[in-house]
Amino acid sequence: MAHLELVRVAPEEPTRPRPDHQIVARLIERGSTVLDVGCGDGALLRLLARDCEARARGLERDKTRARACVGRGLAVVQGDAECDLAAFPSGSFNYVVLSRSFQAFEHPREVLRQAARIGDHVIVSIANFAHWRARMDFLRSGRIPRPQVQTPGWADSEILRPCSIRDFAELARDMRFTIESAVPLSGGRAGAPFAQKLWRPNWFAEEAVFLLAP
Repeated sequence: MAHLELVRVAPEEPTRPRPDHQIVARLIERGSTVLDVGCGDGALLRLLARDCEARARGLERDKTRARACVGRGLAVVQGDAECDLAAFPSGSFNYVVLSRSFQAFEHPREVLRQAARIGDHVIVSIANFAHWRARMDFLRSGRIPRPQVQTPGWADSEILRPCSIRDFAELARDMRFTIESAVPLSGGRAGAPFAQKLWRPNWFAEEAVFLLAP
């Protein structure tokens, strides 16, 4: 695997940070080491380096995006998380982040297992397919709906594993993670964090960001 250098902060993004990225930045302690799995255009890496002074690195499957990130001075390597996470040493990072990437994997459980091996904490953001509007769409059409989140990032994502907030929470507990905190998002706005009471965010949140401890 290619050697990864620390992030050098590039010029600030002209657009407002993505809502789930803002939540991720709040969950990460200043000065931490972070691996962003499926880092896309590197927006989260820039945010964490700037606002959290994080030593942030990225893994991106798309070769064009990975090269663009490197061109902006970001520490990103091109690779497939489902294969390449196994090459990282155990305990390499304080946090491993799966920001809108978890549901795009063919084998998400294995990716989550590797993330837990590599990081002290794992942060995952998911689209909630049990949102009330998604339920209504399913009743009307009989087809699994697209995510209700109307922000860039979900529209062009390939979701292979639709799940609800309850589904993900049960998966995390089945894999013996502790859900330290979870933050629901609707309309780009964060709600009250939750850890145990799932019914309300499962109905009303469009997406959620989970902080997990292995």
